[in-house]
Amino acid sequence: QVQLVESGGGLVQAGGSLRLSCEASGLTFSSYTMGWFRQAPGKAREFVSSISSSGLNTYYADSVKGRFTISRDNAKNTFYLQMNSLEPKDTAVYYCAGRSGYVRSSDPRVFSSWGQGTQVTVSS
Repeated sequence: QVQLVESGGGLVQAGGSLRLSCEASGLTFSSYTMGWFRQAPGKAREFVSSISSSGLNTYYADSVKGRFTISRDNAKNTFYLQMNSLEPKDTAVYYCAGRSGYVRSSDPRVFSSWGQGTQVTVSS
């Protein structure tokens, strides 16, 4: 059974940084595209970033490009989201997601496995 567990969320002031982690189990991690999504209260879940199985291909939403960096460590079955220059509009529950094979899509429906989410709150 695939399990994704996020960690690293919290409260930070605007301009600060956080690093989210997502540890995966029950899957061949090195063959999965992994992604981060977020959902603010009253809003739809939105794409943040994704990374190919090898880590060579990354994809970012325009809203986070230049501020967030996605990476992965296949030896640890873990991938990360480094978030810098955080803004109050980044406040949301952040979810990690995965799917087998390669996909370059911002549609959450193409990801088959999901974590429970971690809260990120950015104060002004």
